Amino acid sequence: MSEKMRARSSLAGIEVPVIGSDTVKWHQVAVPSTSAALPPPQPFAPSTEDAASCSIVGSPPTYFIWRIHKIHPRVLEIVAFCGYKEFPRIGLRVEFPDALSPFAVICENKTNNPSGNPYMLYAVTVSGVAYLIRLKNVDNYASCSIFEPNEVIEFNLQTYPHYGAITAMAAISECLVIGGNDGSVGCFQLGMLDPSAPGFLHELRDDAGFGRLWGLVSRSRVVAAVHDMVISCVARKKLLFVLHSDGILRDSSMEMISISILHFTLGDRIVFSLEPSMQDISLEEGGVIDVNLTSNKIWILKEDGMVMQELFGPKENRGVAQCYALQEAFVADQLFQSSEHSSDDLLWLAHSLFSSSKDQIAPFLSSIFLRKLLLPGVHHNTVLRATLQDYNKHLTDSEFYSLTGDGLKEEILSVIEHEGVSGKPISVLYCWKTFCTRYFHNWCKISAPRGLLIDSSAGAIGIIRNNSISLFRCLEDIELLTFGSFDEIGDIVSSGSDSSDDDLERDILFEVLHCIGNVSQQLGKAAAAVFYESLGASNISSEEVVPCLLKILETGYSSSIAALHISELGADTAWEKEVADHKNHRKFSTCMFLSLHALCSKATTWAKVLDVIESYLKFLVPRKLVQNLDSAAAFNISSSITVEATSQVAKVMFESALDVLLLLGYLANISGQIHMLHNDVSRIKVELVPMIQEVVTEWHIIHFFGTTPSEQPAVEDFSSQLSSLQIDSDAGKKSWNEKVGKCDFTLAFILFLNSQSSSEDQSHLAFGSLPDPGSLINSVRDFTSWMIWGQTGEESPAFFSHSTELALILLKHGQCDAVEDEYTETSFCLFWKYLLSIVDAHIRKEKTSGSIQSVDGQWTKLLHLLGCCLLAQAQRGLNGMLKQRKMSEAVRCFFRAVSAPGASEALRSLSSEAGLPYLGFNACTSAAAWKLQYYQWAMQIFEQYNMIEGACQFALAALEQVDEALCPEDADHLFESTTTVKGRLWANLFKFTLDHNNFYDAYCAIISNPDEESKSICLRRFIIVLYERGPVKVLCDGQLPFTGIADKVEQELAWKACILILRRISAGRLDVSAEPNPFKLLYSFEMHRHNWRRAASYIYLYSTQLRTEAAVKDHHGRSLALQERLNGLSAAINALHLVHPAYAWINPSLEENPLHKENYPTADANAPPQDYVSAEILDNEFVLTSAEHLLSLLNIKWTSNGNVKPPPELVDLLVQSNLYDMAFTVLLKFWKGSGLTRELERVFAAMSLKCCSSRASPALAGSDVRAHGLLLTSSNDEAVAHDSLDIGRSTQQYKGNSQWGALEVYLEKYRRFHPRLPVTVAETLLCADPQIELPLWLVHMFKCVPRESCWGMAGNELNPSSLFQLYVDYGRYAEATNLLLEYIESFASMRPTDIIRRKRAGAVWFPYTTIERLWCKLEESIRSGHRIEQCEKLKKLIHGALVNHLNQLKVDSDDVLSSATC
Repeated sequence: MSEKMRARSSLAGIEVPVIGSDTVKWHQVAVPSTSAALPPPQPFAPSTEDAASCSIVGSPPTYFIWRIHKIHPRVLEIVAFCGYKEFPRIGLRVEFPDALSPFAVICENKTNNPSGNPYMLYAVTVSGVAYLIRLKNVDNYASCSIFEPNEVIEFNLQTYPHYGAITAMAAISECLVIGGNDGSVGCFQLGMLDPSAPGFLHELRDDAGFGRLWGLVSRSRVVAAVHDMVISCVARKKLLFVLHSDGILRDSSMEMISISILHFTLGDRIVFSLEPSMQDISLEEGGVIDVNLTSNKIWILKEDGMVMQELFGPKENRGVAQCYALQEAFVADQLFQSSEHSSDDLLWLAHSLFSSSKDQIAPFLSSIFLRKLLLPGVHHNTVLRATLQDYNKHLTDSEFYSLTGDGLKEEILSVIEHEGVSGKPISVLYCWKTFCTRYFHNWCKISAPRGLLIDSSAGAIGIIRNNSISLFRCLEDIELLTFGSFDEIGDIVSSGSDSSDDDLERDILFEVLHCIGNVSQQLGKAAAAVFYESLGASNISSEEVVPCLLKILETGYSSSIAALHISELGADTAWEKEVADHKNHRKFSTCMFLSLHALCSKATTWAKVLDVIESYLKFLVPRKLVQNLDSAAAFNISSSITVEATSQVAKVMFESALDVLLLLGYLANISGQIHMLHNDVSRIKVELVPMIQEVVTEWHIIHFFGTTPSEQPAVEDFSSQLSSLQIDSDAGKKSWNEKVGKCDFTLAFILFLNSQSSSEDQSHLAFGSLPDPGSLINSVRDFTSWMIWGQTGEESPAFFSHSTELALILLKHGQCDAVEDEYTETSFCLFWKYLLSIVDAHIRKEKTSGSIQSVDGQWTKLLHLLGCCLLAQAQRGLNGMLKQRKMSEAVRCFFRAVSAPGASEALRSLSSEAGLPYLGFNACTSAAAWKLQYYQWAMQIFEQYNMIEGACQFALAALEQVDEALCPEDADHLFESTTTVKGRLWANLFKFTLDHNNFYDAYCAIISNPDEESKSICLRRFIIVLYERGPVKVLCDGQLPFTGIADKVEQELAWKACILILRRISAGRLDVSAEPNPFKLLYSFEMHRHNWRRAASYIYLYSTQLRTEAAVKDHHGRSLALQERLNGLSAAINALHLVHPAYAWINPSLEENPLHKENYPTADANAPPQDYVSAEILDNEFVLTSAEHLLSLLNIKWTSNGNVKPPPELVDLLVQSNLYDMAFTVLLKFWKGSGLTRELERVFAAMSLKCCSSRASPALAGSDVRAHGLLLTSSNDEAVAHDSLDIGRSTQQYKGNSQWGALEVYLEKYRRFHPRLPVTVAETLLCADPQIELPLWLVHMFKCVPRESCWGMAGNELNPSSLFQLYVDYGRYAEATNLLLEYIESFASMRPTDIIRRKRAGAVWFPYTTIERLWCKLEESIRSGHRIEQCEKLKKLIHGALVNHLNQLKVDSDDVLSSATC
């Protein structure tokens, strides 16, 4: 509405949209064509324009809304609805063969209608074809269907060309009237008579009577073209009024409307007379969309508002227009489109609030815009979808219309996040401004007004928009004070004041309102938005917002905001804004200072001003009305309108109350500057501010109910009953289910449908008509009164006493969930939060604590219901810190509820129909008994929702009450003992903590349990859970002392071990991979308790079971079982090494095992039994098992027979498999003395044969196995498949990485056990391959004899003569000769210092016998003719060497004799 219009008229009403009228699903129905005529080159009827109107049919009335859109000229949209029903979800789109003229009439079908077509539709195409369609009920048509031929009558008006082009049309049942451009009027009995029948057409031309009437209007007898026509019922007669166009009307119609009043008298004939004067109505700015005349009023719909003007009545009222604001103004205000800087103010206010946490600004801004976009009246499905498409966000019909409020938020946020890449607050704000600007542009385009909806009989006034419908309501008193004139303010003040000095109070109030307006204008629209959002924010309190706003009013924005301007806007722009803000603030401060001084001067004292403000607050308090509940609530258009109007009124009330609150705070802060007394300041802070805070909260909650979308209750929710709504049909339940969870179905709908309706001011419902503006505002007052004060309207000492009933209603319908993000929560639970915050504030101020907690247990009920709501909220969809916070708040509420006086009586009075968890409380004799029952109930409900922390708190609280609740004085009434109750509670506490892996707390609950039976059950459960979940080291790490229950723990673990053995017996196998292993647990448990032998016994028993298990498994399973057995034997050996050697034994008998005998002998026990197992025996088993395991890795099966001496074949297998380390380990472990010597010779002989390339041992044929490590440290993880063996690896990296290297390494290592092992090796090699060349390292072993002990070829068991003899024995004459010559030459060439020692008796020895054998062998070879030349050469060398050697010996002998004789 333009400011000029508002200045020249008073605001009388505001548009209220019919929620759901924009979500109609259209069914397409086509009209068949039978006309063969071609369309004329020029239109025969008015061209297609955007048009809409309403036809009211029947009683109770059915409202038919029809629309024609210029962009779809062949389609006529029809929506039919009744005031006593909900707005329909189905509409018709009738598609005609040709473009339509902007005309349609729907009326009652009064002919005999056996086919069920109760309505008739008249329409005319641009080509001049008239259609009469007999309509069924709209919801009877299927989509994409065609009208039956007998339902459509088509008549071509071009058959009467003498009428000329059609300029106007009208119709009633069975009669179509057309007006031509020649002024003629024709009436066609279309639908009653056949076009060829007499009387089908009546022509209305210039007859005598008509001429007389026309003579009053026109100055000539030339009749102009018909401009418009209307058929009205006057004195039960149908009269046709025709308005012809002439020059005068045509020239003035664009700027002014002229109205002539026509009188008529009834008699034999109707006589009309025209008033001599005409009323002129100036149109001012804005184009006219529609004009409608009623009996005494004219309604003019313009682009910027609707104007109503009285045509009759006192002259002073004539010409005074009353304005009605359109929805465009509301949407622009909500989306910050009405002011250029309002959204910028939002950013600076957010920066002031979040000065220390800048990262919260952008989400806070987003939450504000999201809430406003989804407000009823702002949210429009088609508009939102079009705006999303502007951002290339395309959704199908099914995808879009299936979105709930949360889904819509996610889609919008995804667009903003994509656009605001930087994430800075100013970038996010710019994205939101752009989005809202586009949204508002689309809203104005898509939802443009097209026509008026006026029901004169009911007084209802509405607007038909492009794709929605709305009605008008009257203003509330506070709105009249805000938008009305000075005289209206005086009238309102006089009606609400008891003082006789009305003029003075009116003047004071006017000045106060002027000051309130200044405050509101200075802060702008952003202040109310920020304050409202803070009421639901989790990161900021509303108590922080008001001081911040007051500081801005006093000093302006802080220097930090100025610095922010520079960083966000740039230096130049920031400087300009800072100067403008400073100038604006100085202007405001000066204006307020002068206004307040003038106000005080006019009132003489500030006390008088505060009296007027206090009286003004009465207009802000929700009215108290007595409800006459004699009509049932139902879904209908009236309820929808009432709910939406309530939210509008609540918004105005909330913002007005906030402005008063800010003004009062401003007055208190500058009290010294305006000379306000201390008593007046105290009155503001103690009386007026708390009063207005209550009003703000009440209207905020009402607005919250009216704008917060309902939530679809989960199946497991407290209740989803619909009984109170009296919805019995499946269709009603389906309608309810489809509405719940949508943005346009708010919490207020649920409350309204339960509030019933007072019969007063609801008379329009009895006739099924739409509400008039006055009754609509009365319905709003009834509804707000019921929400705040209840049915009777009586004021209660307790704040918001009706809140319990509201809570029960909402909880009954599952409205307890939270749709929460990091910064805001938009849920019913918000209602409780602010209610309790206000109550807590009152309690802290010690004003109402007594009354609140003493009136009918309301305080207890509120706290209990809030706890239930928070509890359900936490368990549905929340995680992390949010869930923890909700749970903590629920715990707090339950504890406070049980502590209030009269709690037991109040909570027992709660109806189970509320859908709350059943309390099941009995009459208790003491407060402690009552608390015990309540705490147990709370414990169970928290357990039900898997909130263990809360359940634990109430279990501990219940334990504190047991002794007092079950005192001996009440023993006659007790059914359980104190021990039993405590045992049950400790058992519950144990269960809660154990289920959430709080093992230490669970252990504490076990040892604290006084009930031994319950304690045993819990302990068994404790061990089972630890065993099954895996954290078994809790049992064995020593952190839990198990004081007094260690034996029971061991017994439970032993039973687990028994079960494992029994499963092995029944299944024929032992699951080695099972984790955890009870035997290992027992071993660890006993080791931590220093019971070494008991630990060894358990683990040895496990290894014994594995021995039989390994024999029946496949290759991989066998290796795994053997490795596990090795680990067990190793653990048993380690445990026994910790025991004194005299007691280092265990009993292998199963009957004597700790699994079957609790008492086990200690270190002081008697001697071991005959079949005991010592540490030495365990060592033997370990060695054999290791050999078996290594062979199994090579897929060689060999089974140990226990700890007895193994057969030599085991060593052979190990050698053949290149497992030399293991082979020598077995030899050294089980063979001693000559047996060991013999076995070593066998092993090295076998190893030597493997080194011969010319010959392979038959036992090794086909064996391509490789050497591997000896021991593995784990079973499952360390067992490897045969295919993954590392072929080139061995326990040691021996030289050359070959069999020769292995032979060298092991021969060097083990010849100390048998010095002649090199002889065995050499002999084996020479025997196996006569041509083989002995390796140098082997020859070096024979030659490595110390020279100091002997000379020549003498030595110990291993000496050069042994090698010389082997050469001779195996025909290696050349090697033997060379070896002999080497030592003879060495003897002859010794150093001078050694000569004296050489001359000693017996100092030199050579194997002369073997030399002689060599000589003989050479001669035999010469005689046989074999290698004669070589043998002759060797003999010559030997002969020469011997001659020289003997001569040297003779000289040495002579020297010895000479020295002896001297």
